[in-house]
Amino acid sequence: MKVVNLVFQVFFLLVILLFLIYFLTGYDSAFEADQNCHSHLSSYDKLSGNYGCDHDTETHQWILYESNDNAEPAKIIEKFRYKFL
Repeated sequence: MKVVNLVFQVFFLLVILLFLIYFLTGYDSAFEADQNCHSHLSSYDKLSGNYGCDHDTETHQWILYESNDNAEPAKIIEKFRYKFL
């Protein structure tokens, strides 16, 4: 019984820790994430590549990326996650 109680306590603490990490990191809104993505975008030289920001609604984040002219996939430079709830 003591082992089950200990396992439950460790699991409960892990869940609480994950919730704290989620709610204490990331931007408070999609607008803040968007503004930070475009702020970082302005610091890149637009003449040397095709840079852009895109909103990913499934993962709740804005993505700063560099795309190539050829058929290769875009390179993700930075992600700006915002809180969903």
